[in-house]
Amino acid sequence: MPEPRPISRRPVLTLAALLVTLPLQTTFAAAQLRGHGGPVRAVAISADGKTALSGSFDSTAIRWSLTRDAAEQVLRFHADAVNAVALLRDGRAATAGADGRIAIWTPGKAQPDTVLEGHTAPIVALAVSPDGTMLASASWDQTVRLWPLAGGSPRVLEGHTQNVNGVAFTPDGRALVSVSYDQSVRIWPLTSGSAPAVVAMPTPLNAVAIGSDGEIAAGGGDGRVYFLAADGARTGDVAAGPRPMISLAVAPDGALAAAASIGGSVAIIDRKTHALARTLVGPGLPVWSVAFLPDSRTLLTGGADNIIRRWNAATGEPVDTVLIETAGDPLAAYAGDRGAEIFRACVACHTLSAEQGVRAGPTLAGIFGRRIATAPGYNFSDALKHLDIVWTPETVSKLFEVGPAAYTPGTKMPEQRIGSEQDRAALVQFLERATGR
Repeated sequence: MPEPRPISRRPVLTLAALLVTLPLQTTFAAAQLRGHGGPVRAVAISADGKTALSGSFDSTAIRWSLTRDAAEQVLRFHADAVNAVALLRDGRAATAGADGRIAIWTPGKAQPDTVLEGHTAPIVALAVSPDGTMLASASWDQTVRLWPLAGGSPRVLEGHTQNVNGVAFTPDGRALVSVSYDQSVRIWPLTSGSAPAVVAMPTPLNAVAIGSDGEIAAGGGDGRVYFLAADGARTGDVAAGPRPMISLAVAPDGALAAAASIGGSVAIIDRKTHALARTLVGPGLPVWSVAFLPDSRTLLTGGADNIIRRWNAATGEPVDTVLIETAGDPLAAYAGDRGAEIFRACVACHTLSAEQGVRAGPTLAGIFGRRIATAPGYNFSDALKHLDIVWTPETVSKLFEVGPAAYTPGTKMPEQRIGSEQDRAALVQFLERATGR
């Protein structure tokens, strides 16, 4: 593992670092927060419940006033998706992206105060220590890093063997918990310096949250939420939905947990009984982020429709009836097509026609016969630009047979494989029909 680069304190003098005020017409709809041009990947809420911060696949973060339901500022700095956000105790904001960088912002300033560099792959989660002095980051470079907010080099926690997807501090600040695709929960003691406790899990893990009582909740790729005691002992689990859980939050009073699914559902879980209490019904698109307000009843969700929605978690009802409006199913015309059903896991990041443009990933319009990393309108990594791959039915099938990490090293695409040869063939045949070959 390369040595981490020192924390940069130089202002980033680029146009991409400008902080601009949103037009006033961006959002006034009660309960909804509209303004992002891509799926809402992350949401954080201030301790007083008056401010929210969101990050999006559109490479921006937005600071919102929850008292006015209005955007206050757009933070433009990252060269790629903003995957994680955090609000610091002093009112500053932290944003982290697929570009592997963390930016620290003071409200109203046009540039980040500090840029933290060292990760060599996308950062996907942030956590602030209970005393407000440390920031933890989880990255697909298989590490967790602890950044002193007063300055200094980060502490690098190594041991995971695959992407680290979630990180959270214990309530007493004495330990840090991380979860990974490698099917493990790691509990890192921060005061003793001893080795972490490693808890083997039955599935890859995508998210973690910790209650005020120290109980750990981990969101699984199998659609379940697993609960562990502070020492890592399993205390229960609940089937939260049929699709992978990708975001978790625990209410401040500890009564409820919310688990968001790539399938579009949000499960509300009674933490006392570890039972499913209710399911929030929205547009049916992936929900990438969830966060409770300080009242422990109101929940914000950020999804693939670019909207932040507000819910009453105690009843399962939207705060405003306008929230029940649904977006059209982009695959409705392909009902019953096996390949389309397989592609449904990709629809949050890729469109099928050039008119729909790019999302977190490039459009797939005209993909067959096109060289990798040449689709117009998308910022590809340098690593992909140097690969000698032309997309054909055979190479697309190979991508999902061996996985993106092995076939296209340097990709930002989430790791996924399709083990069935028949399913790979169905996906390829669908793409041939749907992308205008």
